[in-house]
Amino acid sequence: MKRSQLEFIPEYFGNYINEVDDIELSEALVKYGPDLFRKEFSALEKAGYKTYAENKWTIKQIIQHIIDSERVFLYRALCFARGDKTVLPSFDENIYTEMSGSDRRDLHELITEFESVRNSGILLYDSFNDEMLNRTGICYNKKISPAAIGFVIAGHTLHHYNVIKERYIPLGEKII
Repeated sequence: MKRSQLEFIPEYFGNYINEVDDIELSEALVKYGPDLFRKEFSALEKAGYKTYAENKWTIKQIIQHIIDSERVFLYRALCFARGDKTVLPSFDENIYTEMSGSDRRDLHELITEFESVRNSGILLYDSFNDEMLNRTGICYNKKISPAAIGFVIAGHTLHHYNVIKERYIPLGEKII
């Protein structure tokens, strides 16, 4: 299924979904995944713990946030694909990030974990048929389908990658 074939795009998640090219979901999950960060690994290490403004997350915190969010998104997709009608809550990304301890972790380790989570998600999505992809559920008081969640996953990663590339990588290039 391509992005343009989504039955509807929830407004709250539209920014992430619309960042993704109009490609097949399976292709988007590969294209906008851990390899984006691997190809910038040296630049990410040079930027280190620098942030572009006060109270912004570090690169490691951003990658951990992507991992945590992806796990939450995948759970939601699984619930809705299986027909679970439980209304799912939001999650506080700031608390998750604060409590993660990501800055004590190795950057390579984080990217490897991200790869593992993404590969698991790809396998999950490969198991869904069209009917499962188009079922809907409610999370964060928004109606959404597993298909839309898949594009949110890809677009969320791309969004954060672009922020890192535009705002963090240049910090590693500055001589201090």
